[in-house]
Amino acid sequence: MTLLMALLQRKSVAISLLFILIVVVAALFAPWLAPCDPTQQFFDGLTIEGAPLPPSADFYLGTDLLGRDLLSRIIYGARTSLIIGVVSNGIAVVIGTLVGVTAGFVRGWVGSVLMRFTDLMMSFPALLLAIALAAILHPSLWIVALVIAMVNWVQIARVIHAQTISIAAKDFVAVERTIGAGPLRILFSHLLPHLLPTILVWATLGISTTVLLEATLSFLGVGVQPPMPSWGNIIFESQTYFTSAMWLVLFPGIAIVALSLSFNLVGDALRDELDPTLKGRL
Repeated sequence: MTLLMALLQRKSVAISLLFILIVVVAALFAPWLAPCDPTQQFFDGLTIEGAPLPPSADFYLGTDLLGRDLLSRIIYGARTSLIIGVVSNGIAVVIGTLVGVTAGFVRGWVGSVLMRFTDLMMSFPALLLAIALAAILHPSLWIVALVIAMVNWVQIARVIHAQTISIAAKDFVAVERTIGAGPLRILFSHLLPHLLPTILVWATLGISTTVLLEATLSFLGVGVQPPMPSWGNIIFESQTYFTSAMWLVLFPGIAIVALSLSFNLVGDALRDELDPTLKGRL
């Protein structure tokens, strides 16, 4: 509660948390909040010439190129972005933490093998690797989440590895070993509690990265496939109408940027509050 109050004292973080809450509510209650089915094509949803309708009293954010309500598609797209963001980033954090802690705590040839594999994965451009994996595995909601997790765990593993080595070299760990504490006691009583703030910060910041990567993959056609709405594939489907119906790109683009920025601001604030060495450095 104290941490939450400290975060809410910052206006930018309070606004970010409010926006995240709105997106979460929209994702959870999309069937009740959306004006209509996101896949429904309205006969009056296009102009006589077959062009999308601009925002109006009937369609608050306008319609897309198939006459579907854009607001409904964005609300359902929030569900897609959050599912992928939370699931893929959660998997990435778990894998990265396991690899980093094991390599930093066990050391020896086990640590060397794990970190050389991490270096190998980091040598591939994340976007190109994600595109290749998504294309091979035939993209769907859960496949995209898995692919993003497979390319995002390496940075977390590197950070956790460095933190583990640093903490394991502290005097209190040496004292624990001297009095006969076993590896499991040291791991669960000292290492993991000290790593928890770093894990929490990366878990928050990583959602921003996964949301952007999912939108990029969907925009490139190897992410979530239509008719399932995603903020990225909404922009992909509407890119030919960028000049004549800019609302089709503007509104989902604002949603992507706002959600990513919100998680970034919250993650930065968490880092400032949880790391005493960074307090006061804004």
